[in-house]
Amino acid sequence: MKILVATDAWRPQVNGVVRTYERLREEAAPLDAEIIFLTPAEFSTIPCPTYPEIRLSLPGYGYIGRRMRQIEPDAVHIATEGPLGWMTRSHCLRKGIPFTTSFHTRFPDYVSSRFYLPESWIWSLLRGFHNSGAGIMVATPSLGRELEERGFQSILSWTRGVDTELFRPREVRRFGNGPVFLYVGRVAIEKNIEAFLTADLPGRKVVVGDGPQLHDLVARYPDVTFTGNQVGEDLAECYASADVFVMPSKTETFGIVILEAMASGLPVVAFPVTGPIDLITPGKTGILSDDIAKAATSALSLSHVGVREKALEFSWQAAARLFVSNIESALFASQGRKIPQRRIRRLGRRRPSQA
Repeated sequence: MKILVATDAWRPQVNGVVRTYERLREEAAPLDAEIIFLTPAEFSTIPCPTYPEIRLSLPGYGYIGRRMRQIEPDAVHIATEGPLGWMTRSHCLRKGIPFTTSFHTRFPDYVSSRFYLPESWIWSLLRGFHNSGAGIMVATPSLGRELEERGFQSILSWTRGVDTELFRPREVRRFGNGPVFLYVGRVAIEKNIEAFLTADLPGRKVVVGDGPQLHDLVARYPDVTFTGNQVGEDLAECYASADVFVMPSKTETFGIVILEAMASGLPVVAFPVTGPIDLITPGKTGILSDDIAKAATSALSLSHVGVREKALEFSWQAAARLFVSNIESALFASQGRKIPQRRIRRLGRRRPSQA
């Protein structure tokens, strides 16, 4: 089965959406599902206002139509609500092509914090965007319930995975032997990082990541260690060198970094909001609290062994199977369409007679 995924989030961006789809492509191949991407790399782009690291595509309807005819996908999935996502959606609606979407980012929170627009306007826009498709994939039950309450329809569960071979406990201390409290992610206003930086904690604070707030925060918090972006083994060693992972964001839809931290043996401290409440078992794998300083200090006493065991429940293989299953359910079974023969052969089903 050939699946076209249209996404505004792509390299050189480093975030959970990009990492999710890169890994999905790898894990979907053994399922006989070929993932082909439509990304900003194929178009002229302009920098996103207030966030120049993100490039906004300037795609044309004609090009998208030509690419769709060239690829001849069996299914279309729209990953993001940026310019590329909107134009792909418009093409599909005009041509009567069914598609699924994903809800990865809480744009109402982000847009409101940057441009002071009413969140209700953005929620209304997103509701129309997603409800025109055949199903909306969401990462957590709490997010699914919230979207349903807001009038979103056809919610499909699609969890995430973590590389437990890369992210694991290691005998390494990059930041010294005292208590180390770690944040990994974009350094941007919507991540609420200053709730972590201003917390009174008995040890060193480390921030791993890049973003529009980085230079400002480096200047204002000289006692904090800022490493910039880290990837691969370097990122894994950063996790393993800490004692507690702090997630100060209140706008997550999942939080892959939470799983990476837990796989590395770190208890996680977070606000009791969507994303963390679905992943953290209070008192065992971390602490959910509105008092970050008190929770982070208390988390130092939690067992690291029990934390990693929870992360082992998540795999990218299972995430890929669920994604493909959602595609089959929303775009084929529910619409009376036959699953493409490539997928049927891999599953060992008998092909219909060619007579």
